Amino acid sequence: MSFPHLSEVQSSFTILLMLAVVGLILPFVVDRQSTFQRSLLVAFAALLAGRYAFWRITQTVAPFGLTMDMLASWSLLALEMLALVGSTSAFLIMTRHRGRSEEATENAGWWDVNSPKVAILIATCNETLDVLERTVIGAKSLRHDNKEVIVLDDGRRDWLRDYCASQQVRFVRRPDNKGSKAGNINYTLAQLEADTVPPEFVDVLDADFVAHRGFISRSMALFHNPYVGLVQTPQHFFNVDPVQHNLGLSRSYTDDQRFFFDHMQPCRDVWGIAFCCGTSSMVRWSALKEIGGLPTESITEDFMLTLTLQNAGWKSVYLAEPLTEGLAPEGLKEYVTQRARWCLGLMQIARSHLGPLGTNKLRWRDRWSVVDSVFYWLTTFPFRLAAIVYPLLYWFGNVTVVDARLPDVISYFGAYYLWILIVLNTLSSGMVVPILNDVNQLIGAIPISHAAIVGLIKPKGHPFSVTAKGGDRTRIVVQWRMMAPFAVLLMLTLLGLAIGIFSDRFALNDAGDGDGNGNGNGNGNGNGNGKWVVLFWTIYNLFVLSVAVIACIELPRRARHVADAPEKATFDTGQRRRDPWITSLKSDTVRLRGHPYPEGTRGQLKIRDVGEVEAYVIATLPDGARLHLLPSEAQCEALLLRFYAEGNMPWVARVRTTAMLRDIARRLSFNSHSP
Repeated sequence: MSFPHLSEVQSSFTILLMLAVVGLILPFVVDRQSTFQRSLLVAFAALLAGRYAFWRITQTVAPFGLTMDMLASWSLLALEMLALVGSTSAFLIMTRHRGRSEEATENAGWWDVNSPKVAILIATCNETLDVLERTVIGAKSLRHDNKEVIVLDDGRRDWLRDYCASQQVRFVRRPDNKGSKAGNINYTLAQLEADTVPPEFVDVLDADFVAHRGFISRSMALFHNPYVGLVQTPQHFFNVDPVQHNLGLSRSYTDDQRFFFDHMQPCRDVWGIAFCCGTSSMVRWSALKEIGGLPTESITEDFMLTLTLQNAGWKSVYLAEPLTEGLAPEGLKEYVTQRARWCLGLMQIARSHLGPLGTNKLRWRDRWSVVDSVFYWLTTFPFRLAAIVYPLLYWFGNVTVVDARLPDVISYFGAYYLWILIVLNTLSSGMVVPILNDVNQLIGAIPISHAAIVGLIKPKGHPFSVTAKGGDRTRIVVQWRMMAPFAVLLMLTLLGLAIGIFSDRFALNDAGDGDGNGNGNGNGNGNGNGKWVVLFWTIYNLFVLSVAVIACIELPRRARHVADAPEKATFDTGQRRRDPWITSLKSDTVRLRGHPYPEGTRGQLKIRDVGEVEAYVIATLPDGARLHLLPSEAQCEALLLRFYAEGNMPWVARVRTTAMLRDIARRLSFNSHSP
């Protein structure tokens, strides 16, 4: 499309401006629950994607020949087209969306008089008591009478056995660690089968996940359908992930998994391909018996459990309600290790008998589900690395990777890229922030790309890597080994840009309007020498790499959970009784506003749902005081339940753009504080 009296560049920018205006309007007019409207948005995205792909293949690659231009140009094109196929598959999934809250409400209590017996399995290996106690206490508080809490200890810890005895919960210790987490659960399932009355349903909770009080009743409501074998619920986190935290975005930017659990899983559910994510799930006992327990062929036994159930004719469904909350990895190394394990396990599944090419009874949509996941892990992260590395080939080797004129780059790539962002943010309430989204991918790109390739080539013989939780997080820690490749790439990108600035290679009045005979453009088609493409990605990469380097500086963490909603309290010092406001409540400290108290003042602080807690003033503030709490054991449990089991969705559910920009500016000025 062109406009009279405007140059090609001006016309291209005008198109982008028009798309941007549409993008600003769409969130206010699109019904995110409408399949028709979602399909229209995705269909236009597919049209632009096809248009972009045709342009890339026919007009921007180097001619065949034994040249570096040809090798670099076609290898990047191949990787980009594979990534495009993967993103198109994901977009197709996103054309449909369903929430099952209404269904759960309508079928609450379908079991009539006798409540089905539920076994709550808490698998643990190396977690500390402060991590485990909130999970155990939360499980005991679930609003379902006929339940049994069982701790599955693969760490053989006597102190945990004694703690379980004090809490009157069942403790299981097996003689070996065969099969990792899946083997641990299977061993316990065998013990349960030997019980006089085996359970009818099994809840699975990771050791660091606390169930909200309605977790059992809401999840079990979907088992009114006798063909449902598994119900998965979202995983939300009461702490922020390392990227959020290290960039100072804990209150303005969503965690890395929020998009998947709040948006992708409800979309997959409509297609019948929502899958188990391990914790926060419930499985029908008879379905588990039929398939012989959890599969152990993959280190991601949860996804494979879904496929095994579907292969046996059972359905897996998804209830998009915040019914549990857990501890996200607090360190970057643990964060990356976890995701690399997921990737490796998925590749093991793809190569197993339940893979898309395996001899099984899976539906075509189930095979598609596996293929979609393979494309995600195998293309997203390698392409993120390629987008960083390939521009360097131009600056240091004069290798033309993408040969294109500026108007065409804006018209084809710009329109496609902008519309993808518009659609994703329209359907997800603004969760996809370009540079931050790329940083999340780049942080783990190297080990995840390695895991994807190794998993496809050699799927067997890989140990299960447990994600470490808890520990001391009170110091600044620089992850030098993780930072090193990003810092090197940042220096090379800066150097390359400097070379371009101080050499004729940077002249941007390229041969885009050439005569088609190859004069000055390197490939004989008159498209230019790709300098605008390289310049765009170079400048963009400088931002991404800079933020990635900052993200590798791990900031100290304080409290893992804070109740910040102000509420009235009563502080009785024995001499005077006042009613201050609680403005920040933690497990061991509280901030009061309304009246200053001298340091050392002791008294009883009455807290809602907890009672009167002994406390003393540790700091006098201009408008109040900070108190140290001395709760009894019962009050400690009451505080844990209040923090973790009340049923609220923790942390940030959507991006707050203004606050995010302010937080980024604060972090860059090194004035960020730990949440």
